[in-house]
Amino acid sequence: MTPDRGTLLAAAIVCIFPLALPAAEPLIRLDLLGRTLEGTPLAASEKEVLFLGRDGQLAEFSPSEATNYSRLAGSFRSYSQAEIRGLLLREFGQGYEVSGVGHYLVVHPAGKRDQWAPRFEELYRSFVQYFAARGWQLAEPRFPLIAVVYPRQADFWQQASKEGVPRSSGLLGYYSPITNRILMFDAATNGAGFDWTLNADTIVHEAAHQTAFNTGVHARFSDAPRWVVEGLGTMFEARGVWQSRSYPRQSDRINRGRLEAWRDYAHSRRQAGAIGQLVSSDRAFSADPLGAYAEAWALSFSLMETSPKKYAEFLGKTAARPAFAAYPAPQRLSDFTDTFGSDLTMLEARMQRFLAGLK
Repeated sequence: MTPDRGTLLAAAIVCIFPLALPAAEPLIRLDLLGRTLEGTPLAASEKEVLFLGRDGQLAEFSPSEATNYSRLAGSFRSYSQAEIRGLLLREFGQGYEVSGVGHYLVVHPAGKRDQWAPRFEELYRSFVQYFAARGWQLAEPRFPLIAVVYPRQADFWQQASKEGVPRSSGLLGYYSPITNRILMFDAATNGAGFDWTLNADTIVHEAAHQTAFNTGVHARFSDAPRWVVEGLGTMFEARGVWQSRSYPRQSDRINRGRLEAWRDYAHSRRQAGAIGQLVSSDRAFSADPLGAYAEAWALSFSLMETSPKKYAEFLGKTAARPAFAAYPAPQRLSDFTDTFGSDLTMLEARMQRFLAGLK
């Protein structure tokens, strides 16, 4: 799941009088509401600034809210992993520790042996390997990847509410493109000790989102079609995708839960022209979330399995969209049909035959 970025994008789109920004990314220090930030402006106007911090988080503010503005030597760069670890320890304070493995820093309850960072790093490497096997060498993340594991559901929801995430009884965690963090809570509450499988689907799905947005598969600040984002996330829930070396068969790559959900959706309420509606707009995720997620998985999986080069080409096309720019329905549909052909009826028939043949 990714939170609604409409507020962020709308704020950027209404910037009518953009200020000129240097071609290279300048390194700026400023004070904002009691905090000192270092980073670079991604977009700026007389009304709004979108500012990428050296910790990977995006700040949105009015120019009048910033004080003590100065330009530092050199160009924009991420804080080091050690620097971000120190920032996280100060941010979360007593009761938490920060563990690191590879690309990941994981904030978790103090006193517990870290079991999370190795799992996230393993998923990261599986994601990169999956695309490398299909001819796509992904970019290295610009920032250390951060996950926060709260000890209690109440702690998780306290922070999620601050970030505007709607409360849902089944939500165990999410990735936010704004903070560039995964937030979740430890669902192993039965006293039996660490059992990552209780969080498995959430970890896999959200790690896929985070890795995709940090390696160039998706662009954090463009209006990525939601079916593309969620389709990829649901594909990675299958063990044959995130554990492809151990489970190499196509049958292992099938997300059984999503396949059953799609079949139920197809037999009960799926309408003609569903593919065209899904690729043109994100509205289905509000009108029928279960059906939209199932359709996103079905379309993404069938395209990846039957047309991997075209699917990778399409991912590259959506990732190359300009930051903070609207992505209207006609352009979404045109980009899709330019890649996969304009005969959506034929494409739908091929998808249905493919899904019908899955065992």
